[in-house]
Amino acid sequence: MNSMKNQETNLIDTIVSFCKRRGFIFPGSEIYGGLANSWDYGPLGVELKNNIRQEWWKRFVHQRQDMVGIDAALIMNPKVWEASGHLKEFSDPLIECKKCHHRFRADQITSKDCPDCKGELTNSRQFNLMLKTFLGPAQDKASEVFFRPETAQAMFVNFKNILDTSRQRLPFGIAQTGKAFRNEITPGNFIFRTREFEQMEIEYFVRESEWQTSFEYWLEQMRQWLRHLGVKKWHEVEIPEADRAHYSKRTVDIEYDYPFGKKELYGLAYRGDFDLKNHMEKSGQDLRYTDPETKEQFLPHVIEPTFGLDRSVLVALLEAYHEDQAPTTEEGETEKRVVMKFPKWMAPVKVAIFPLVKNNPEIVAKAKGVYDVLKMNFVCQYDESGSIGKRYRRQDEIGTPYCITVDFDTLKRSGNITVRDRDTMKQEKVKIKNIASFIAKKTS
Repeated sequence: MNSMKNQETNLIDTIVSFCKRRGFIFPGSEIYGGLANSWDYGPLGVELKNNIRQEWWKRFVHQRQDMVGIDAALIMNPKVWEASGHLKEFSDPLIECKKCHHRFRADQITSKDCPDCKGELTNSRQFNLMLKTFLGPAQDKASEVFFRPETAQAMFVNFKNILDTSRQRLPFGIAQTGKAFRNEITPGNFIFRTREFEQMEIEYFVRESEWQTSFEYWLEQMRQWLRHLGVKKWHEVEIPEADRAHYSKRTVDIEYDYPFGKKELYGLAYRGDFDLKNHMEKSGQDLRYTDPETKEQFLPHVIEPTFGLDRSVLVALLEAYHEDQAPTTEEGETEKRVVMKFPKWMAPVKVAIFPLVKNNPEIVAKAKGVYDVLKMNFVCQYDESGSIGKRYRRQDEIGTPYCITVDFDTLKRSGNITVRDRDTMKQEKVKIKNIASFIAKKTS
């Protein structure tokens, strides 16, 4: 049992090391000793992250008539956070060690002593998670502002603008992706909990009488997205009233079995009319919806599906990582083969192109020609270094679904190239003129 636990715990260390070695995710500011729990997405990581974000946007915005998107400012008028309750309610319980002065979230400490030095702990107090800064040359109370701790409030603040410009009718939603900031007491576990992160969020506006139906509908939509992301198993946890956020009338957390324990991945909340009502009262602006047929005026209620983008990347990496044994020589010797089995739409690189040999100008020219055609529509890599087997292994390790080899057969009238599948390792012949449509069909 303990060996199984150690194996699971070691997986996160394996993923962290793998991500740095292969250019997915680097420690932030590393040449200066880093910054606590700060991470930078490398060449492959940014492609992976962009693919997830773009697929989410396509699925939940472009392919729906009842959804529009916005991209709002990171810094908003502080009155927004006063109206939303964040300045008063957005906090975690904090305790501090009197000896080493390390700080911890009180709800994550099970002992009476400091877990680091066994010193005495202080009583719990609330610590606001808003990340503060100043606008303008003066650093006083009047110039104090906050980086947004969530993307939701901009969608509520822009509700009237959306109504006036998009001609949407209930039910409809507003979607946004982007950065949020929380001054977490104890960030950690790689990119699971960071002070700077990205959300993909929807505020879906409905009549009060329809909220339960809409809630179940969006829960099913989230399940379908999880399957599309490649997640095989998750947990849906009904959050009791005492543990819900101050605005929520119902919350379901979608939790995942990370190597460091079962923790939240996504969340679905019924916010009622809390946000629109408070912003209408504090701003003095009429944020009611007018039914175009009955002329009835009312504040819509809101269903909020929230998707963490960085956590989506982490789960995608954990689900994709596979190790197996593969033959490497004609004698049948084997070595560990690392394969990132991303869903093909998600893979950072879609196709790699190899000349069979690099000392034949005709084969090299043909291979570069294939690369030039495919790079117009796909993220590609051209590789002529090392044996074909080693080149396959490099591409398997970063999750490239297809590898194309241009060989002597290609130079003949048939014009065939060899396409190798990452997951099955099977090869098939495809004519050069058909290769772009072949890759498009396989990776879409």
